[in-house]
Amino acid sequence: MDRSELHVGRLIALVGIVIASVLLWDSAVLTPFKLLAVMGHETGHALAAKLVGGEVNQVTVRLNQSGECLSSIPQGFFAKVLVYSGGYVGSAIIAVALLVLTYRFNARRFMLGAAAVWLLVMALFYGRDLFTLGFCIGMAVLFAAGARWLPLEFVGGLNLFIATFTALYAAMDLKDDLWTREVRAMSDAQLLANVTIVPAIVWALLWTLLSVAILALGGWFALRERKAPAPTPKALTTPA
Repeated sequence: MDRSELHVGRLIALVGIVIASVLLWDSAVLTPFKLLAVMGHETGHALAAKLVGGEVNQVTVRLNQSGECLSSIPQGFFAKVLVYSGGYVGSAIIAVALLVLTYRFNARRFMLGAAAVWLLVMALFYGRDLFTLGFCIGMAVLFAAGARWLPLEFVGGLNLFIATFTALYAAMDLKDDLWTREVRAMSDAQLLANVTIVPAIVWALLWTLLSVAILALGGWFALRERKAPAPTPKALTTPA
């Protein structure tokens, strides 16, 4: 039976990424990754809309790190809950999928290439403004080149950074939804509060708990390294 143990190097790298990102949060260097996290958030809304039988009309990201997914969704409580929740929860699922497939299934180049395809699809099918088109196509080209030519370990590190930063960005967004009244008034949580009797802060708290659970379980699985079973010692035989 295969065993696994915590990969200390990956855990240290993940913690280091979180600390460095928080310290450099306002640095322009992180802007492309923030916009990438916003696109992941809006993609979560788009996928949820498709899942409930709706239509996605446009997905937009802006330099000020705002974004929107314009879609038509069927009437109904559960459809609205799923679509409005798709942003934050979707970001957590995307981050975990990237971590797990990169490390547990060793799909490092494939996942970076898949990210390039994802951005290209979002640009061609749902991008309607020049900034969204330029950002998605530009990042897609960089990711495709990285998947093709970067050293394998560097690709794995880049995937780890993107996944960790996406999760961190989602956590920062949820923090604003929980504690900043002005932000919460314009958030996905408020959209759900408008069609339910549940206050926005409760929705934000529920999303936080669910996202943390998804990230904790997925991270625990991704940061463990498979170990081959110990060889069974052969029985000693003595000549007759």
